Amino acid sequence: MRYLAKLSCASALVLAAALGGTTTATALGPAADQLVDGVIVVAGSTCTWTNGKTSANPPAALTVDRTTINTPGGNLACSGGISAVLNNNPGFTFDDAAGTARTDVIDITGRQSFISCRYKATNILWNRDGTTLKYVNRAFTATKTSGSFLCPGSVTTDAGGASMLFR
Repeated sequence: MRYLAKLSCASALVLAAALGGTTTATALGPAADQLVDGVIVVAGSTCTWTNGKTSANPPAALTVDRTTINTPGGNLACSGGISAVLNNNPGFTFDDAAGTARTDVIDITGRQSFISCRYKATNILWNRDGTTLKYVNRAFTATKTSGSFLCPGSVTTDAGGASMLFR
């Protein structure tokens, strides 16, 4: 059971393609790096990455380049014997006045040992942390799109289980 719980955590984990920052969204100028760092913690396993590239800076709509998050081009790494791969380039839109962001689709594959599970989540909502560019997820559920019969049909990431830091 612990094995399956870790596997579903890994699958939910990357569903959260993380971003965030430390300056106000409206104060960003041409000096911003167009980078994103991310973290997600699920059932004791943590996945992180740094320096993922984005197509723009918040609050402009942007896309995250999965090749700069996934290895070998990126540094996505997970604890607990789990590996994960982001299968798409998630798009983010921002409502700067409301302090929120929305991700169109996140498609992720989690793997532990020989078991692989692919999940997709849509319309994920994020809340900005004060006046920073750090965004924290609202609870969301991802649905299994393929993988082993051992994979749960869906996985839920609790509110606050992931964060994104744009910089």
